[in-house]
Amino acid sequence: MSNDLHTLQTEAISLLKELIATPSFSKEEEQTAAIIGKFLAVKQIAATRVGNNVFALNKQFDEKKPTILLNSHHDTVKPNPQYTKDPFSPIVEDEKLYGLGSNDAGGCLVSLLATFLYFYDKTTAYNIIFAATAEEEISGTGGIEYTLPYLPKIDCAIVGEPTLMQMAVAERGLMVLDCISFGKAGHAAREEGENSIYKAFKDIEWFRNYKLPKISDLLGPSKMSVTVIETENKAHNMIPSQCKFVVDTRINELYSFEEVLDIIKSNVDCDVKPRSMRLRSTSIALDHPLVKAGLDLNRTYYGSPTTSDKALMPFPSLKMGPGDSARSHTADEYIYVSEIKEGIELYIQLLNQVL
Repeated sequence: MSNDLHTLQTEAISLLKELIATPSFSKEEEQTAAIIGKFLAVKQIAATRVGNNVFALNKQFDEKKPTILLNSHHDTVKPNPQYTKDPFSPIVEDEKLYGLGSNDAGGCLVSLLATFLYFYDKTTAYNIIFAATAEEEISGTGGIEYTLPYLPKIDCAIVGEPTLMQMAVAERGLMVLDCISFGKAGHAAREEGENSIYKAFKDIEWFRNYKLPKISDLLGPSKMSVTVIETENKAHNMIPSQCKFVVDTRINELYSFEEVLDIIKSNVDCDVKPRSMRLRSTSIALDHPLVKAGLDLNRTYYGSPTTSDKALMPFPSLKMGPGDSARSHTADEYIYVSEIKEGIELYIQLLNQVL
């Protein structure tokens, strides 16, 4: 198997074109999982598929060694309605490879796969596992979370997301809260009842104005935003007995979700229930070997406002990849061909320092 850099770059771009041409919306990634599995099989690399997730271990895998996971996702969102190009047509124009999932996160996926191939049959100080996983775009339970129990013990990971090959060392956690304010139903004309909307307004005003005091150097302040409000009423003349609203909270790495919940519950009157506490804030130490290697390669580090599969990993992980997060989910999504080539080179240089 050739692990010549130019060959790896060419094959990675060709594979990305094939993936772009194959719809892979979250929970519908069967075909792209098959494509990735076939790509590895042609290379005579044993791959395992669990659900719509595909993973492979390096040839010299040794349980006594620490293990690095190279992970990115192969699912995509639905195409933005403002597309002017066919989202499933991988066209290259002006050195830009267009297509749905090209930037988020196809370029990262094929670059990490090329990096895995480069080190596949080499003897190194670490094991390397490559995993292409599903359902990242919907934070689903059938992706990396489903895959991890099938993998050997992981010591650290590189998570491929478009970061312009800079290092996202921390991420805000996401906790969505369902809140209900309770009143008493009555007829609006007779001023009966207790209006749950007015009770909700008081708590919504608290969410609007309260600032969690711990401010992160990497992620700044935590944020709480009311995003949905509704009552069960369809009649204009009925005082609503319940008013439901949703709060999107983005928590920095200085708070646990439990701490934030305690603060909220001690300040509002409504009933507060988190939908999930899975997508927690994360950070990797600045003296971790992966981060130090990146700094040696003149990579900068920052805190990311967006959530990724990094949130579901119970081990240190570095989010880093070719492409630009600002292009994700936009119409006529693209990635520069040069970004993929440079991404593969930088991943290899980074791991060479660690391995």
